[in-house]
Amino acid sequence: MKYALRRIAMLLLTMVIVSLLAFVAFDLISGDPATAMLGTQATEENVAALRAQLGLDRPLLIRYGEWLLGFFTGDLGTSYSYFQPVWELIASKVVLTLTLSLLSFVLIVAVSVPLGVWSARSAGGVREAGRTTVNQLCMAVPPFFTGILLTWVFSTVLHVFTHGQFPGLDTDLWGSLGYLVFPAVSLAIPRIAMTVRMLRSTIQAEMGKAYVRTAISRGNDRRGVLRRHVLKNALVPVVTFLAQTMAEIVAGSIVVEQVFALPGLGRMLVASISSRDYPVVQAIVVILAFWVVLSGTAADLINQRIDPRLRLGGDL
Repeated sequence: MKYALRRIAMLLLTMVIVSLLAFVAFDLISGDPATAMLGTQATEENVAALRAQLGLDRPLLIRYGEWLLGFFTGDLGTSYSYFQPVWELIASKVVLTLTLSLLSFVLIVAVSVPLGVWSARSAGGVREAGRTTVNQLCMAVPPFFTGILLTWVFSTVLHVFTHGQFPGLDTDLWGSLGYLVFPAVSLAIPRIAMTVRMLRSTIQAEMGKAYVRTAISRGNDRRGVLRRHVLKNALVPVVTFLAQTMAEIVAGSIVVEQVFALPGLGRMLVASISSRDYPVVQAIVVILAFWVVLSGTAADLINQRIDPRLRLGGDL
């Protein structure tokens, strides 16, 4: 319990630091949002008036304190470009990006865990070189290139889906999930290959330890030892790796959204950076950072539950 509370406290502290760095960084970036918004009407008097209207003339720490308080109360500020509350502007895009990330993560776990166990059990033989080659190939191909291939095959050639016509989760849930399968697969393929390789090597390392040899020498079934003992011990580093994978998926989804023309956080982030819409950019950066930190915290808590040694050490 103490360990969980410490991890949650560290999560909150990390988010405060990340939000401060993001706020300061965008404040120091060259380019004045007021000047960009006014365009050809950016006289000195007009810029000064708009900066005062936006609150940009106040000290940085005061603006950050107000922003941080608003963040915890659900107020992320107002967009400079759309003149709408930021949360109303990005809420549907947050749901879309996280849905894509979770769908990809489910595919990774559902495919890589049984495939990794099978690969460890059937190591060696004439098919080993083929499996290794396919695994290396899947790891080497970037998700955006896989996305381009999937778009060409399933949209242009087979017409399974229409590129650029995402129906929307609130309009057609099942149609939207069907559309998201393809970007989710493009995100999942290299990470499935990485997870399979890691789980395979971890299981093989565990199978060579003394407790496994002792259990088998006492007449225990090899599959039973693998299922009851080896897999549990092998999952500890794999869970941590999967948490890192989840963080990478969120980052990778920004690029894949461009390939599949998805109206998610990625497209909004690129557009907001171009227009210097810093309230939107700050909110997206902090939300993505929160997802990354939350994934790591969840992995630590799951590992502590799996491994009694971590649970004991965390409560000391």
